[in-house]
Amino acid sequence: MRVEPTLGAIFRAFGGEYLKRRGATERQRAVMRHIATCRTPALGGHKYACDSCDHRSVITWNSCRDRHCPLCQGRESAKWVDAMRQRILPTHYFHVVFTVPHELNFLMLLNKKRCYDILFKASAETLKKVLGDPKRLGAKPAFTSVLHTWTQDLQFHAHVHAIVSGGGLSLDKKSWVASRPNFLAPVKVLSRVFRGKFLELLSHAQADCDDPLVLRSDVACLADRDEFDRFKSRLRLKDWVVYVKEPLRGPLAVCKYFAGYTHRVGISNKRIVAVTDGRVRFLARHRAKDGTYLGMRELSLDADRFISRFLLHVLPRGYTRIRHYGITAPGNIKTQIPLACALIKEANALAKPDGEDDRDTQPPTDPSVCPKCGGRMLLLQTFDPVRRDPFDTS
Repeated sequence: MRVEPTLGAIFRAFGGEYLKRRGATERQRAVMRHIATCRTPALGGHKYACDSCDHRSVITWNSCRDRHCPLCQGRESAKWVDAMRQRILPTHYFHVVFTVPHELNFLMLLNKKRCYDILFKASAETLKKVLGDPKRLGAKPAFTSVLHTWTQDLQFHAHVHAIVSGGGLSLDKKSWVASRPNFLAPVKVLSRVFRGKFLELLSHAQADCDDPLVLRSDVACLADRDEFDRFKSRLRLKDWVVYVKEPLRGPLAVCKYFAGYTHRVGISNKRIVAVTDGRVRFLARHRAKDGTYLGMRELSLDADRFISRFLLHVLPRGYTRIRHYGITAPGNIKTQIPLACALIKEANALAKPDGEDDRDTQPPTDPSVCPKCGGRMLLLQTFDPVRRDPFDTS
């Protein structure tokens, strides 16, 4: 059986048998169904023609708009870049990554929403505490965080990426305090504070009788307070990975760079090389133990394992995986962003120009506009959805 090397085609070819053998949650089934039917006759479609020239579009099948679907993220990413222009401050930014130890993986998978919230809160409070410390930057920064849960080979690996302004509002909000050009905060300090914040929040969750953590199988023993304390002690002895990448300069560069993280899914279709004999071959970045990039390598998984790994990363329904904090938090958009922009200019802390062509960062093409002459595209025909269970193997 020839299978197209796309995530949707893999689900269509192997999803039915996978669900029979291994099952899935209702949420996972919904994500699989959306991706399997995306841009196929199952969702219906449209055909357009220009009212000013001879251009006619081919049939355009509707998209599923699921945030886990690799086909649907390009347009969403472009829209996000356009919206973020209003939130990005005209100064340099740093890319900070917060990672939790793999010993927490099973607990997090059983309690996704609760533990992801703890990860967001612990990383945000760490940045606020360290950068707000008068002995360090002594300022209130602007930062946006996004949750990722995967490695290149689709293993579970929960971490938060954050873009953090290279400076912040002084604590009295009267001036802009700029960071050093190539230094935000000590990584070891960030790591220790993050570890403490996370374990403190996890302790509160474990002690919450009204909304208890799900503790079964490999982590059932953590229901015992003494065993939970021993588990925390082991985690406290580990070095938690936090690292700060080199600064990013220019609002457009920051937006475009981070858009590659905000709308990324576990695997893109570009990385899937082939599907043969029930196995999925795909590309993954290969790094040495010291983090040195060694290029791309090809991996292979049987279809069942590939699907199982992908489903690890399905988010709880409605979960917010992109969050804004500090100066750019939702309640501060109309007040603190204009103030920060004015103070950045006053402090001569403006970022160097990007040198990027603004045409590369325009919003996505409007489908109602003819790509050939700019005229108006008129709807010629509508195709109704073809209702059929994509996993029906009968």
